Amino acid sequence: MSWTVWTEEIPAQTVLDMPVDLRRSTVNFLRALAIEAGGAVDLGRQPPGDAMDEFEIRYSLEIPGESVIIEYMIMRDAKEIRVPVLVWFH
Repeated sequence: MSWTVWTEEIPAQTVLDMPVDLRRSTVNFLRALAIEAGGAVDLGRQPPGDAMDEFEIRYSLEIPGESVIIEYMIMRDAKEIRVPVLVWFH
């Protein structure tokens, strides 16, 4: 089973409110994050971003070249990257 990405309601609405080009790059980044972070977890490596807790479940990172910061959680059992926080500085 491959890894998926899921956003909470407020981050999803934030993405929908973005200009089309930024929305597209943000969605593409989140899809790639699921592949990269999931692959890292499967291999026992550190996922991208800065760990926000001692359990290595919650991480934060900035989308390169964009004014967007996300916090994501690794849901190992579900093989899911969950995005509860997405901040767009505009």
